[in-house]
Amino acid sequence: MPKTLFEKIVFTIVMATIMVYGMIVYNVALATGGVTNATFAMALSEIPIMVPAAFILEFFVVEKLATKLAFTFMRPTDRPQFITYAISLMIVCIMCPVMSLIATVLFKEPSFGTWVHTVGCNFPMALCWQMFYCGPLSRAIFRLLFRRGENKQ
Repeated sequence: MPKTLFEKIVFTIVMATIMVYGMIVYNVALATGGVTNATFAMALSEIPIMVPAAFILEFFVVEKLATKLAFTFMRPTDRPQFITYAISLMIVCIMCPVMSLIATVLFKEPSFGTWVHTVGCNFPMALCWQMFYCGPLSRAIFRLLFRRGENKQ
């Protein structure tokens, strides 16, 4: 995975964009009562606000904290794949409440109850979206963009 600062920046941009867009689509669908073709276009309006917020949080705060938390129950000798899953899980545990707070303040009637409801609705989707779709897709895109010498045939 990312080894240089530039690679880390690119990976975080890809991951944040895919994750945020998926979650915005989900929240728009919840707000409008379902998914239609228009849902995907409506979700684009929040991208300029939410992707930079997610990038800044992830890049400067959450990734380091999530890694530390993951290694409270993982060992460096564990399979790298499982370490990646553990870090992803911890990222969702941190990012979902924070991003839900930002969305609640910016796009909803802000209150503690609204935020708790938003986190409760978002967390299961964020976890599934990250583990099954966004994470694997982001890593695949990264591998396409940054082919390593040992992976070339």
